[in-house]
Amino acid sequence: MERRSKINYYLDIAQTVSQRGTCLRRKFGAIIVKNDTIVSTGYAGAPRGRANCCDLGTCLRQQMDIPRGERYELCRSVHAEANAIIAASREQMLGADLYLACTDPVTGEVIAGTTCCQMCKRLVINAGMSRVFVRETPDTYTVFEVSDWVTGDDSLGQIGY
Repeated sequence: MERRSKINYYLDIAQTVSQRGTCLRRKFGAIIVKNDTIVSTGYAGAPRGRANCCDLGTCLRQQMDIPRGERYELCRSVHAEANAIIAASREQMLGADLYLACTDPVTGEVIAGTTCCQMCKRLVINAGMSRVFVRETPDTYTVFEVSDWVTGDDSLGQIGY
């Protein structure tokens, strides 16, 4: 019997967490792991007490045909990474890894080619995490070194916020 790798084990958990997501476009799940212990989890959903898009049956960004990665200020959700960070202490996040999975809200299938948005990258950097593992297929993933997000600052040269 071949055991599941630790990375895919944690990504499996992140994928399960994504199923709690309330977004009509994509469901994200995130877990923070340090020293082989799960520190916190998070999924994308409206702030506590506010109506979720899945409850309203509508998404403003979808209605306005806003492309992926743009105009997140119009999104009702707090992102999965942000929710996982909110639930952990800074000491628990220093040197930790973040595992991220994105699934289709209708089929539940993994959506490849995703990563943290620019705002969540900033949160991950400030939280002091080391790496981000992103699920591509049920058995493959991409690894991002957070230090590369610091040195490869793609926000330089952009106008405004």
